[in-house]
Amino acid sequence: MLQWIALIIVTCLSTQWLLSQFLLVDRWWLVGKINNQQPTTNNQQNINLRSSLITALGLSLLLQAGQWTTMVFAAVIAIASKFVFKIGDKHFFNPANFGIISALILTPDAWVSPGQWGEDWWYGLLFAGTGGMILKRVGRWDTTAAFLGAYAALEAVRNFYLGWTWDVYWHRLMSGSLLLFALFMVTDPRSIPNARIARVVWAVCIAVLTFILRNYFFVSTAVFWALFALAPLTVLLDVIWQASRFRWEFGEVGDG
Repeated sequence: MLQWIALIIVTCLSTQWLLSQFLLVDRWWLVGKINNQQPTTNNQQNINLRSSLITALGLSLLLQAGQWTTMVFAAVIAIASKFVFKIGDKHFFNPANFGIISALILTPDAWVSPGQWGEDWWYGLLFAGTGGMILKRVGRWDTTAAFLGAYAALEAVRNFYLGWTWDVYWHRLMSGSLLLFALFMVTDPRSIPNARIARVVWAVCIAVLTFILRNYFFVSTAVFWALFALAPLTVLLDVIWQASRFRWEFGEVGDG
C-alpha cells in the first residue's frame, strides 16, 4: 500500500535524523570537554539521508506485515542498527536486512514472500535497470556478479545432477526477490567488505549458505538469513584484506 511505503520512508528518514542529531550533540560535548571549551553548533558535516532512502526502499519492496506498527518497528530498528552494531566507524549489518529479520523474529505478523514479484522476464529487466544505476554510482557490480554467479552455478550443478529440465533451473533463478536482494541489498557499500577480493569471497559465502538453506533445509527466505548470519564476517575480511572504505561525496554525521 502506498500509505505504508510513505510511512516507512518517513520513519527511516526521521530515525536517521534523530539518531544523527543525538550523535552530533554527543560529539560536540566530548570535543568541548577535551578542549575545555563550550560545544559549538557550527559544524561542517551533513546528515546523509541517502542510505536511509535505500533502506526504506528495501523494506517497502520486500517486507510484508499485517499491521502498520510492524513496519514502523522494522524501519526504526533497521536504522538504529547502523548506530549500534559498529566496529570503528563502520556498521556491518545491512540495515534493511536487519530490520526484516528482526520483524520476522520479534513480531507475529511479518513475512517475506520470495515470489511476491513474480517470475516474469520484465521484472528482471526493471530491477537490472534500476539496480544498475545505483551500482554504477557506488561501484559494487563485483558483489552482485559474484553472488549471482556462484548461486547460479550451484543451482546448475544440482539441476544437472537431478536430471531436471532447464526450465526448472530458470524458474528457480528468475525470482524478483532474489534479483532485488542481489542488486540492492547484498551491494550496500557501507556494510560490505571494503576490498574487492573480500567482497567476492563474502558474496560467494552468502551464495553457498543460501543454496544450502534453500535446498537442504527448505528455507524459502534463505537469502535474508544467509546475509544476516554472515554479516559479521565483513569485520574479519576487512582485517585480512585492507582497503579504503566507501564514502559519499560529502562528510556525514552518523553512519549513512
